[in-house]
Amino acid sequence: MLRIGVLISGGGTNLQALIDAVDGGILDARITKVIADRPAGGLKRAASAGIPAIMLDRTIYGKELSERIMEELKGEADIVVLAGFLSILGSSFVKAYRGRIINIHPSLLPSYGGKGMHGIHVHEAVIAAGDKYSGCTVHLVEEGVDTGKILAQKKVRVVPGDTPESLAKRILEEEHSLLISAVKNMAKSMEDKQ
Repeated sequence: MLRIGVLISGGGTNLQALIDAVDGGILDARITKVIADRPAGGLKRAASAGIPAIMLDRTIYGKELSERIMEELKGEADIVVLAGFLSILGSSFVKAYRGRIINIHPSLLPSYGGKGMHGIHVHEAVIAAGDKYSGCTVHLVEEGVDTGKILAQKKVRVVPGDTPESLAKRILEEEHSLLISAVKNMAKSMEDKQ
């Protein structure tokens, strides 16, 4: 059974989608630990589901954050899912989990990725540019920000009158199913290699 470590920074709706998929038998996996880098509502979701959860405050750990996360996950995670995690992981963490860390990003990468492009900022930029489509992307995490191999994408139409908030809401709904699908594919791929 696939063991998943989930890193969060916010409310944890993508975490909840993973929890529901595991509980519903859609994912043959177990979420072994949830780690937040700041006070996050997702920690309550983890606690409600009986999943061990911890906050490692990035303002306290700074450059040591990745090492502390690695210590927490040691021997407990086959893959790591960044589900709205805003801190940048250090190269030692990326090397340790190379090919086994995925991130969900609220745009059609490579557009609107990189430093500063997270959350509502992405949707503001899409609307300001007048794009007709946006969406979400699941990608492998590398040392660069949002530069890893794209595993899956889902397009979402930008409709007249969209605000960053309305677009964000529609994209978030698509993120949940895209993330579950990507984790399933990753689990199958890892199984096939064994």
